[in-house]
Amino acid sequence: MRRMPALLLPILALTAVPALAAPSLPPGPAAATVQSVCTVCHDLNRIVEGGRSRREWETTLHMMVNAGAPLPSDQFAPVLDYLATHFPERALPPARVIEGTVAIAIREWEVPTPGARPHDPLAARDGSIWYTGQMASLLGRFDPERGKFHEFPTGAALAGPHGLAEDGNGAIWFTANFSSAIGKLDPASGQFTRYPLPDPAARDPHTPVFDRQGILWFTVQGGNRIGRLDPATGAIRLVAPPTPDAHPYGMAIGADGAPYFVDFGANKLGRVDPQTMAIREYILPHPESRPRRLAIGDDGIIWYTDFPRGMLGRFDPKSGSFSEFSSPSGPRSEPYGITIAKGAVWYSESGVRPNTLVRFDPRAARFQSWEILPSGGGVVRNMMATAAGDIVMAESGVNRIALVEVK
Repeated sequence: MRRMPALLLPILALTAVPALAAPSLPPGPAAATVQSVCTVCHDLNRIVEGGRSRREWETTLHMMVNAGAPLPSDQFAPVLDYLATHFPERALPPARVIEGTVAIAIREWEVPTPGARPHDPLAARDGSIWYTGQMASLLGRFDPERGKFHEFPTGAALAGPHGLAEDGNGAIWFTANFSSAIGKLDPASGQFTRYPLPDPAARDPHTPVFDRQGILWFTVQGGNRIGRLDPATGAIRLVAPPTPDAHPYGMAIGADGAPYFVDFGANKLGRVDPQTMAIREYILPHPESRPRRLAIGDDGIIWYTDFPRGMLGRFDPKSGSFSEFSSPSGPRSEPYGITIAKGAVWYSESGVRPNTLVRFDPRAARFQSWEILPSGGGVVRNMMATAAGDIVMAESGVNRIALVEVK
C-alpha cells in the first residue's frame, strides 16, 4: 500500500487537477471510506470532477486496487454504489459519424484481469494480439483464432508496462512505466529480462519502437528523455530534447530510418539522428497544438493527432510544410491513437461519446468515421496495423482489446 503513490505518479502527474480548495463529499454510507482510501494517492478533486458511468467507476476501482489502494473487499460494492450515484457520467460531445465507401467490422474481447487497463496493443507476426495491462503489471497475449488469453505477470521490478514492440526473434519488449526500466519477455519460456535506465530522472519510459537495424528507441515522458537500447549489448543511451518539459510521447521510425517523436508538452515534433542522437525539432504552426501520437507512411509523410485542438496534422520532413484537418467530431474530440493501414490514416477520437474510429483518405482529403460499438471505446490510446491491413486497439476504460477488420 505504501508503494501506491509512487506507482501511480506517472499516470497522475500529467493529468492532475490544479490545486483547489478541498471539496466536501456528499453524505452517504461509503463517504468516509472514499475519503480515507482514495486520498492515499490523490485529492478529492479527481473524484468530484471525474464523473463516470457505473461501469467506468467499476473499472477504475479495480485499477486502483490493482495498484495497491487499501480498499477492503467488502467495501468495494458500497463504494461503487456511492461513486456511481453521486458522480455520474459527464456529458461529452456527441460522436459525429461520416458515411463512406469502406466497410469495417469491430470485434472486442474483455481481458481476463479486471482493471488491467490495457494501454497499448501489438499485432504480432504470428497473428496474436498482445497488450500491456498497465495497472495490473502484466502482459497479455490473445489468440483470435482460438479465443484464448494468456497473461504474463511482470512483477514489481517491471511494474506498469506501457508500450510494446516485437523484435525479429519474436521476443516482446516493453516500457516499464512505473519502474524506470525496459523489459523483455521470451514468450516461449515466460522469462523476463530487465534493463534499468541509467538516469534516475528517466523514471517513466513510454513508447518503444525498433528501427531497421534492430535498435530499440523509446520516449520518456515525464523524465523528458529519448532513449536508445542496443539489444546485442544491453547498453542504453539517453538524451534530453532541446525543449524543457517537452514530455516526449508517441514515436515512430521514418522513411529515412530515423526515429521521430511528438512532444505532448509543446507544439513540436522531433527527429533523432540514429548515430549521434542529436535531436532536431520542428515547430507546429499553432502554439496551442499538443501532438500525442504519430504515424508515418511509406512516403515519409508524418501524421499526428493534435489532442487538445481536435485536429489531424500532416508534416512533410522534406519540404518542412504542415497541413491541418479538423477532426469530424470537432475541437473537443481529442484525437489520440493513430496508425496507417491500406493507404489511409486511421485514428480514434477519445473525447466524444461513444469514441469513434476515423479513417482519412490522404489522396481525396476525405473522412469517414464509425462509432466504436458495443463497448463505446473506453479511450483508445494506441493502435497498430496488422500485416493484412486490419487494426488492433487497446480500450483502456472498458478493459478490452479490439480487432478492426477492414473489408
